[in-house]
Order: sequence, then structure tokens, then C-alpha cells
Amino acid sequence: MTDTHLPDWVKTELLRVPAATARGLVETAPHARAVAARYDARKKLVVVELANGASFAFPPQLAQGLSEARSADLAVIELSPLGTGLHWPRLDADLTVEGLLVGVFGSRAWMRQHAARAGRATSEAKTAAARANGAKGGRPRKALA
Repeated sequence: MTDTHLPDWVKTELLRVPAATARGLVETAPHARAVAARYDARKKLVVVELANGASFAFPPQLAQGLSEARSADLAVIELSPLGTGLHWPRLDADLTVEGLLVGVFGSRAWMRQHAARAGRATSEAKTAAARANGAKGGRPRKALA
């Protein structure tokens, strides 16, 4: 039987194979699956436990949708059915476990804004480094190739 002679229902089912394969890969990847999540109000951290036994924590101020939230709202966390995402229903905020593991705490715009705030931060060490660089003539010119 060739592809052109397959019934329509078979063709439809074959189109679903890649999505089913992707879901299967997610389900069998324990490193990116959360089994529990909670807010530790004493330490002011969201703690996520993974299927492989590891856990990690992050301050909610870093995450989009959580930065201004009250402790009571942060305490209500739901896991997605596959354990790949966290949802705060009182805040209507969602974050992926995989994204959190690699340091993505929101959309690109949120991350850009967060990075800009960090770049504007001042410290004695940053001031001293800028002075030392200026004493050497400033930023080196780009070499023309």
C-alpha cells in the first residue's frame, strides 16, 4: 500500500506522530520534570523538586509575574500535568521548569529589562575597574580585518 492509497484517518494519525514523540520525550526526561514546588516564606524562595531527586530555588523577585506578589499568593503553586511548568493561579503567572533551570525568568522583554537594571548597578569594584580601564586609554579599538 503506498502513501497515496492510505485512508484519510491513517494520514491524520500519522500527522500526530511527531507531537506524540515529543510528548513521550518530555515524559521520559526526569531532569526537567518537577514533582513538587512550594514557596518558603521564611527564606523568601520558590523551591522546586525534580523527578531525579535534585532541587533548586530562586527568589520570586527575579521572575516575571512574581516580583511584586504577596507571600500568600506565591504559596499557591500548581504543577503542569507533565511537571514541565509551574503555574500561580492567583497571579496568572506561568514559568517553565527547563527555563528556570537555565536562568530564564520570563519573556525576552522581561529578561532584557532585568539585565538593563543589573547593568546600571554601581559598586566600588565597578567604579575602580572603570577608572583603571580609563587610565589605560579606555576601551580598545576594534581591529580592522
